[in-house]
Amino acid sequence: MKERVYLFDTTLRDGAQTSGVDFTLDDKLRIARLLDDLGVDYVEGGYPGANPTDTTFFEEKRTKRAKFTAFGMTKRAGVSVSNDPGLAALLQADADANCFVAKAWDYHVDVALGTTLAENLDCVKLTVEAAVAAGRETMIDCEHFFDGYKANPDYALDVARTAYASGARWIVLCDTNGGTLPHEVDEIVRRVTVEVPGSHLGIHVHDDTGQAVANSLTAVRAGVRQVQGTLNGIGERCGNANLVTIIGTLALKPEYAEHYETGVAPEMLKELTHVSRAFDDVLNRSPNRHAPYVGANAFATKAGIHASAIVKDPKTYEHVTPETVGNRRRVLVSDQAGKSNLLAELARFGIEIDRADPRLDKLLAEVKEREARGFSYEAADASLELLARRTLGHVPRFFEVQSFRVIVGRRIESNGETVTQSEAIVKVKIGDELFLSVAEGNGPVNALDAALRKDLGPYQKMIEDLELVDFKVRILNGGTGATTRVLIESRDGAKNTWTTIGVSENIIDASFQALMDSIFYRLVRNGASKAA
Repeated sequence: MKERVYLFDTTLRDGAQTSGVDFTLDDKLRIARLLDDLGVDYVEGGYPGANPTDTTFFEEKRTKRAKFTAFGMTKRAGVSVSNDPGLAALLQADADANCFVAKAWDYHVDVALGTTLAENLDCVKLTVEAAVAAGRETMIDCEHFFDGYKANPDYALDVARTAYASGARWIVLCDTNGGTLPHEVDEIVRRVTVEVPGSHLGIHVHDDTGQAVANSLTAVRAGVRQVQGTLNGIGERCGNANLVTIIGTLALKPEYAEHYETGVAPEMLKELTHVSRAFDDVLNRSPNRHAPYVGANAFATKAGIHASAIVKDPKTYEHVTPETVGNRRRVLVSDQAGKSNLLAELARFGIEIDRADPRLDKLLAEVKEREARGFSYEAADASLELLARRTLGHVPRFFEVQSFRVIVGRRIESNGETVTQSEAIVKVKIGDELFLSVAEGNGPVNALDAALRKDLGPYQKMIEDLELVDFKVRILNGGTGATTRVLIESRDGAKNTWTTIGVSENIIDASFQALMDSIFYRLVRNGASKAA
């Protein structure tokens, strides 16, 4: 029989401490659904009473499968359970479980709480008893447990013992400062299991030494059966343990998969990449391409000799099958590429070509020549596909931009305010017709994008849901007249994304190249035919 490991997500509470992250109520609802569908056991929704968003969020239960968890503090010293408004707000929230934070480091009890060690233990005891009496599954987050244990092991253990003896379902050992190392986690957790059964222990670690995932997995091996973390590892300072990575490892690595099971079923494990990227979409940020399991480059191979081996047997350079987590294999085409890389990518694009076809050599030479000029196709597969189709004669000439002009001007209004305006004019030929479009924008690239997509005649409906979601500029060789590389990430209404590239000494021209590729790629993927 496999032992059950319970997954506790704190994205909506601890993850909300991330610099630059501010969840709206709609954000929280969407993220809670993602987690609930994935199979997470506990969704910690926030701190009811601390702010209007969290208070509103707990007006009703927001999960179907997962236990909806409200976070807060143990009762304050010197205040009775019935007279503590913070505790009352937690017990009144529409939640299945309560998670209370308690100081487990004597230094913090003295300095942060300003109370005695005995009073702190009494607060833990009375809080747990009140929550259990209210019918809540109760957890105690032993804040700074590992630092507390190293400073005063007897007192840290007293906090854990008190919580367990008072009826807490879970006693969670927290590495709040994120400075504990795996061998320390292993030693300390094993010591705690002598006092509190591992079936009642959880782990909550931060990533300040880059070892939050390793520490979490080490704690599982040492005996804990609840793991806390956040989607994509967001959190204060360097972040929390990345629950996405932990889920992948627990499910796919034999050392864990043969002994433990989670609530994430195999069919939902295939949604792991989707969940990770959908969460980044909520945050309005680009996904980490190098994220374990789910990153766009997690199963990407660049060197020619590696790609050749991958084509023969993927296990040569893959530790798990990408499809098990909803990801895919990518063989990158670059100046280091050989025919194996190129053939693998063409096959992914749905382009069939014989290895001996001379056009293949021409395409490979073109790629390497362009990369020498500053193009980087490993990060812009949509532009690579268009280049391949053009070289092989597969891209219709949908339209032709005969000219464009971008004007940027600044003026001072009568009230003294400085206003900068951008305007673009684009002349497009489609078949025998000319289309002239003018648009304003927040900047020259935005204005050019708006003008270019303002009227494309018969193709207009096909690009109505096209939007640009990311714009990156890199200066390749220094100076104001340097060669510039522009990468544009686009998305359609179905949330399909693709990246295109442009390179030029002129940043507007480089942006225009990437914009054109984005539109052409969309039309090709939509099955558009050349206008009459």
